[in-house]
Amino acid sequence: MLTLNQKPEIKSEMLIRRPINEVFEAFVDPEVTTQFWFTKSSGRLEQGKQIRWEWEMYGVADDIYVEKVEPNKAIRIQSADKTITEWNFTARSENDTFVSITQSGFPGNGDEMVNYAIGSMGGYTMVLCALKALLEHNVKLNVIADTAPDEANGNI
Repeated sequence: MLTLNQKPEIKSEMLIRRPINEVFEAFVDPEVTTQFWFTKSSGRLEQGKQIRWEWEMYGVADDIYVEKVEPNKAIRIQSADKTITEWNFTARSENDTFVSITQSGFPGNGDEMVNYAIGSMGGYTMVLCALKALLEHNVKLNVIADTAPDEANGNI
């Protein structure tokens, strides 16, 4: 339960049955990430870099600043709206990786922050499920594009 002045923070987590380096690379290498999340990226995630992610089917983009990249351990970004997202990677075995994604700093008033947080948690959960399907079974679920098919502009 949130107190009056407390802001929401979300967490989405998933075990991916692949080696940690492969799971980590899926988030930093846009050649992989575009297979399960956004459709276009201006480059690989590298600490100190400004990157643009695009979801062409919706005509939207996000400009992010990469605050931290620790290979096979963590990624931390700040979005244009000043939200902070952090991925933490933990090897559970040689072929199992636990991914934890947290996001905080949601803008707006109380209701707006809560609605943003709920949407983000659902979105990151879908991203993790799509990654799991891709890396474990070589299946592209298209969950991001199929979430709001009536809003897509046909560029899929």
